[in-house]
Amino acid sequence: MRTDRIFGLAVVLGALAYIASAFQLQTSFLSDPVGSRTFPIIVGSVAAVCGLVMVVSPDPEPDWPHGRTWARLGIAVLVLVGYAYALRPWGFVLPTALAAGIISYQINPRPMAAALTGIGLSVGLYLLFKYALGLGLMALPRDFPG
Repeated sequence: MRTDRIFGLAVVLGALAYIASAFQLQTSFLSDPVGSRTFPIIVGSVAAVCGLVMVVSPDPEPDWPHGRTWARLGIAVLVLVGYAYALRPWGFVLPTALAAGIISYQINPRPMAAALTGIGLSVGLYLLFKYALGLGLMALPRDFPG
């Protein structure tokens, strides 16, 4: 119960800071009704309400994960940080395939399934982001042979 209350209080404080920073945004006369100031205020308000609910009615004390789970979480964090740094020099497809494959292997340690998941997610997300959403992604490094 104590951990939920502490986390809820942290969420409320973060949401209030977020709302305060949203009030500092400049709006132009051509903005839409839910513009650059209104949307962050709505998001911050919802976050504050969620934090207050956690403070007022916390769950019973949780069972925290053991050492092996913490190690897996640490590996996942390192993989995602490495992924963020690898996107620009290596393009989208290779880092995404590696990161998705490693995290998939952590969820279910079957190497072939993890590799196929990484490749499938990488190619599928690239096609979705590039062609359906129109993002300017670089598939492979610029100096990649071919």
